[in-house]
Amino acid sequence: MSEKLTGAKRETVLAGLTGNGWVIDGNRDAITKTFKFANFVDAFGWMTRMAIIAEKMNHHPEWSNVYNRVEVTLTTHDVDGLSALDAELAQKMDKAK
Repeated sequence: MSEKLTGAKRETVLAGLTGNGWVIDGNRDAITKTFKFANFVDAFGWMTRMAIIAEKMNHHPEWSNVYNRVEVTLTTHDVDGLSALDAELAQKMDKAK
């Protein structure tokens, strides 16, 4: 089980993610980002690749897809907030885009 990110480690992790377009959710301890693609097929293909990665990590995003956009929210429900798993998945999503 993951631990909730706190203190200096949290600040360092969040600085790297927000610098790459992730936004801290104002309503809960989560991060969000909208990924834009050329078309629906590219968006859905990316989601499929990310679903396989998320399943291997046993850490699943909250997301939705409308045409060429995928809106992603990451949080770790087990710790009621952000964990290292969220940061790892966010980085993998950014790299795969």
